[in-house]
Amino acid sequence: MSRGVAESAANPESSAAVAAYRRMLPVALRRVLASRYAPQTRAKAKRQLAALAETRRRARVQGALLSERLRALSQAPDRTVVLAAGRARIALVDPQLTPVRARRAGLQSVTGALAEAGVDHFCLRGRERGRSVVAVADDDRGKACAALRELCASEPGYVTAPGRPAGRHLAPADDPRIWRRIAESSGRGLRLTWFRTEPTGRLILAERYGCEVQFWPGADGQLLAPRPNGVTAAVDAAAPPVTVEDATSWGYGPVRVRTRAEFAHPLPQDIAFPIDAVYTWVDGDDPAWLRRRAAYAGQTGPAYHDEAANPARYADHDELRYSLRSLAAHAPWIRRVYLVTDDQVPPWLDTTHPGLCVISHRDIFDDSRALPTFNSHAIESRLHHIDGLAEHFLYFNDDVFLGRETVPQDFFLAGGLTKFFPSPALVPFGPPDPDDTPVSAAAKNNRLLIERCFGTTPVHKFKHTPHPLRRSVLTEIEARFRAEHRATGGHRFRSQDDIAVASSLHHYYAFHTGRATPARIRYAYLDLSEPNVERRLWQLLATRDRTAFCVNDTVSQAADSQGQTVLLRPFLQAYFPVPSPYER
Repeated sequence: MSRGVAESAANPESSAAVAAYRRMLPVALRRVLASRYAPQTRAKAKRQLAALAETRRRARVQGALLSERLRALSQAPDRTVVLAAGRARIALVDPQLTPVRARRAGLQSVTGALAEAGVDHFCLRGRERGRSVVAVADDDRGKACAALRELCASEPGYVTAPGRPAGRHLAPADDPRIWRRIAESSGRGLRLTWFRTEPTGRLILAERYGCEVQFWPGADGQLLAPRPNGVTAAVDAAAPPVTVEDATSWGYGPVRVRTRAEFAHPLPQDIAFPIDAVYTWVDGDDPAWLRRRAAYAGQTGPAYHDEAANPARYADHDELRYSLRSLAAHAPWIRRVYLVTDDQVPPWLDTTHPGLCVISHRDIFDDSRALPTFNSHAIESRLHHIDGLAEHFLYFNDDVFLGRETVPQDFFLAGGLTKFFPSPALVPFGPPDPDDTPVSAAAKNNRLLIERCFGTTPVHKFKHTPHPLRRSVLTEIEARFRAEHRATGGHRFRSQDDIAVASSLHHYYAFHTGRATPARIRYAYLDLSEPNVERRLWQLLATRDRTAFCVNDTVSQAADSQGQTVLLRPFLQAYFPVPSPYER
């Protein structure tokens, strides 16, 4: 460690990064953060900030050296140098970067280069979710390697052997010795990686979204798969290729690929039915909405827990914008998005987008006397009344995000069953109590209904993830539990008598009627009121290893909102820097 770095680590207050932090944040906001975090926590954060600044300085130095060595490749307008796993890499810049775009760009580059060189090839369905796979006859290995080497001379790529870990085994593809070894070896193939980023450099997609090239040896008129692919071990060497919709790289949309007939068959696990997404959203800062809520909160009616009217439940940190970004990037298979609101629309939302439909509460409540409502349980109980909604859909709160690429099979089975994700958190035993939170009270009421119908006792709550739902199941629940369902829909605020239909009752009811199955999902729940939430947020950003995560807060007060926005918005902007097609 250099003397300057050592001094910054020992005394982070003297680092340039901390000085910049003080210049950028107003004193009032720094005081908010200081009031929430212990001195030891703030000192640790400053040390991390100083270390981050030094890491970025090293990246600039490595980048300058790399650019000098590969100036022709790195100086084009759509190129930049990024630091990935401690190494400087040339990256291609894509302002609309998503996993599907990254994967398809690599696939099209490889197949285009092979086609131009006259190398016969076909795409196949690999076992790995994220990587495209292209097959070439082993007899054409040398010709294919020459074509791919020429490709990488114009599009800076990196190469490694399949099955070998990334990092130190990932070599720049401009080295002719690497291609000579691959051409002369008897290995099964190679993997090409392009580092891709968006203009801010916050998001980097690399090896997982590259392209694998397999060399298939010939025997007895067949080409033999050098690695298992989950479909076939051989194809007829003389059979003509076919062109199909892209199923080789888990992509979606009008992309056609060249393959063999064996890989063109629909498989039992394929999901062909449409899937929509439904969001519920409220602008908790809207003065008109605040006046309505205050007026109705003063009326007499069913008792409600203090949490039901806590301002933290309605605070808006722009989560919807970033949740939609996560959906567009990580679930491109969604057919249409429905946004359910109290006649509110965020100013940044493009309501003319053909894949988006804004739904008023008036469109789904059949009893106008129940409106306006401030009860999420009531609103959720009416989602299946959305006109045009698909039978299968995902229900999102706006504080739920997809953290990495997903496929429909993460949430549904091809036969139509929905998945649900039980939480380790337990529903307290006993009847609903005035001291119960609304979530616990609704879970107890749900349990009574399941016990009455099926004779089992649900004990688990559910994770705060996207909820896979079916309209037909929700319709059946409304008919079977009509009294409880109608009572919940009539409560303006969360009540002790509510049932939680979409986030809980649907899952247990569908399970007991053979239409849902429990499943696992890599998931994180972050509470903004917890003192260690800042560390957990940035750890999540560094790893990006959760399929879904929720950033929630039910106990903070309105005075905390500004500090939470300062904490949360930079994290969301860094995690989801690419605007979604639903933004103006």
